[in-house]
Amino acid sequence: AKLATATASSTYLPTATAASTYLPTATAATTYSPLILTFNAQTGTTYTLVSTDANAKLVTMSNAGAVTLTIPPSIFTAGQTIDIQSIGAGLTTFAAGAGVTITSTGAAAAAPILRARYSACTVICTATNVFTVIGDIA
Repeated sequence: AKLATATASSTYLPTATAASTYLPTATAATTYSPLILTFNAQTGTTYTLVSTDANAKLVTMSNAGAVTLTIPPSIFTAGQTIDIQSIGAGLTTFAAGAGVTITSTGAAAAAPILRARYSACTVICTATNVFTVIGDIA
């Protein structure tokens, strides 16, 4: 296959003009704050995610025994992410709330387990009540 040759009259991308706005224009008064990760430290053997766990928060699970983390229905929207890390000796297992579907590459795809102490993962809401767990899972 032959590629098209660009000429002076060819237009393959939009041409920016004085009136074009592709990105917001920064002014002297424009300030941007860096995205700072916050933490939600959990120490029990069970925890159910809450809406404030999404986006820029790390939920840490710390217990000597096994921990069950439940993803509840109807509180997350497509595109939201939740970061989880197991920092205790007990492994963290994911459980689906009523009507929730979990997918993963874990041995038990619908109930993945963080593989070891200090393992971490991201839970991605891909549709209403549908979540994919990616990361260091077993």
